Amino acid sequence: MTGDGDGTDGERVAALSSRDEAVLAVERRSWPGPGPKERAIRERLGISPTRYYQLLNALLDDPRALAHDPVTINRLRRVRDARRARR
Repeated sequence: MTGDGDGTDGERVAALSSRDEAVLAVERRSWPGPGPKERAIRERLGISPTRYYQLLNALLDDPRALAHDPVTINRLRRVRDARRARR
């Protein structure tokens, strides 16, 4: 069975991974500067800041991320669009 009628498979597909949710949680916080944020990325997520920003950038275009945290995703999209406009 594909789950077309009951929606259960669709709900599982639509959920973000726990890592993606953790990335958004880190980004949602206010940081005093890059040092504490980079430390938190390494300690909480166990990944490098470079990998963090790669994951975060991919999440900006993921509709599941927008559904999960629209305020953070829309804020980051505005920042990205402003940077692109300056180029």
